[in-house]
Amino acid sequence: MEGKANGEKKEEYMGGKIAGPTNPMVTPILTDLYQFTMAYAYWKAGKHNERAVFDLYFRKNPFKGEYTVFAGLEECIRFIANFKFSEEEISFIQESLPPTCEAGFYDYLRGIDCSDVEVYAIPEGSVVFPKVPLMRVEGPVAVVQLLETPYVNLINYASLVATNAARHRFVAGKSKLLLEFGLRRAQGPDGGISASKYCYLGGFDATSNVAAGRLFGIPLRGTHSHAFVSSFMSPDEIVDKSLRRYDGSSVCEDFVSLVQTWLNKIKWSNLLHGIFGETNQSELAAFTSYALAFPGNFLALVDTYDVMRSGVPNFCAVALALNEMGYKAVGIRLDSGDLAYLSCEARKFFISVEKEFGVSGFGKTNITASNDLNEETLDALNKQGHEVDAYGIGTYLVTCYAQAALGCVFKLVEINNQPRIKLSEDVTKVSIPCKKRSFRLYGKEGYPLVDIMTGENEPPPKTGERILCRHPFNESKRAYVVPQRVEELLRCFWPGRPDKAREELLPLKDIRDRCIHQLGQMRPDHMRRLNPTPYKVSVSAKLYDFIHFLWLNEAPVGELQ
Repeated sequence: MEGKANGEKKEEYMGGKIAGPTNPMVTPILTDLYQFTMAYAYWKAGKHNERAVFDLYFRKNPFKGEYTVFAGLEECIRFIANFKFSEEEISFIQESLPPTCEAGFYDYLRGIDCSDVEVYAIPEGSVVFPKVPLMRVEGPVAVVQLLETPYVNLINYASLVATNAARHRFVAGKSKLLLEFGLRRAQGPDGGISASKYCYLGGFDATSNVAAGRLFGIPLRGTHSHAFVSSFMSPDEIVDKSLRRYDGSSVCEDFVSLVQTWLNKIKWSNLLHGIFGETNQSELAAFTSYALAFPGNFLALVDTYDVMRSGVPNFCAVALALNEMGYKAVGIRLDSGDLAYLSCEARKFFISVEKEFGVSGFGKTNITASNDLNEETLDALNKQGHEVDAYGIGTYLVTCYAQAALGCVFKLVEINNQPRIKLSEDVTKVSIPCKKRSFRLYGKEGYPLVDIMTGENEPPPKTGERILCRHPFNESKRAYVVPQRVEELLRCFWPGRPDKAREELLPLKDIRDRCIHQLGQMRPDHMRRLNPTPYKVSVSAKLYDFIHFLWLNEAPVGELQ
């Protein structure tokens, strides 16, 4: 069962208008109070229209890894394209600020939008690294300040869960089907919707979340729960027992009896004799009923009573009956127990059925595993050896259990063409000042070697020309690089004026393809789970000198008494 193909989605520009954010709660008041207190103070001081540049970036890769997947950009552009305060929102802001705030400020809020703001960003779905700006936002300082909290909110979780999905994909391998089953365990409705979208972006194949399927065109997958199996008491409960053959040529009037016949054949077959005795008949009734409802999509949850002594034989009986009627069963789902062992035993059973009854391809019947899977359990399954074809992953994926937040920040780097720097005793928190350009340099083998930031007016790196790449803060870390290819990272997604070209927003499927392609381009040692090699992020020699000049200028000089 699949949702509509996402590739059919067209960019939602209606007469030049971009559709609003997916979540209607994303409005200009989805922000921290201090953004309004600062905006008022800027306005009161007459500074509100000063031109400012902010960088949105993160300081450390999540999950003890050495890469991150950038996600959430489309929602940021939807937000900025529809930024406007309603009268109700302005009234609430007025109630929330001190009564001494002048009425003219609220008239100012009524008049602002983001038509004078520019947004440059790395394309969504790209592999990104610490310190390199994911987005550069330029515009009147008070307006851009009001964008900080919603932008950080929209990027943080999206990038974190997309990265988590990509890591699960890396461990599972390219050939396995990955299904996102996290809605019931997600942090509220928006957490569930966002998780489904960004897990798909990060490499998952489908979701159980019907709302996300409708909103984003993500393929849907789902079968039944243990409740469906245990709701049946016996095959006598099945009233309509008829099933039309796949090609429509005839009807089996008693499919229940056909299933029972096949169960007896399996039980007394030469290859399977003695493997199981009497199976649970209520489970068999549930499987039969489900197959009558979905003969072309029969996938059974086989661990309600006993996987190998009941669930798998009952599934095979129904699957063989369906096969006789021209249908092909999808497979089984394991939701408890030793998944490696049970998958291997189930595979042996399927292979024996294929040999015994000559049903071509039955040995390759799909085996799906679920039950609180995460990166570690996928890795353990790989080491133990298993026969799982697909994984249904929920809690640990969508809650990002291994790490609570990415830690994106939004820092002022320039105002009125004057570079600004934030200093800290913790060097990782020192910002990189001024408006910058960012480039990815590729080596001879096609892998990215290093990301480098330069001042806006510096000549960009050129293919075949040697460039000195410096660590932003460590004097001894430096290297010459002769790039075989140079890619500029930041592109204009919101130009601030109608006559300037901008990047188009792509369908989610295309963003997902970009993500998978970029992950495939990375050097394997940057991607491995344990002790990955850090990817190098650098600045040009000129920007390095400027950072340290500004650092010394801005840092107060101590005085010893």
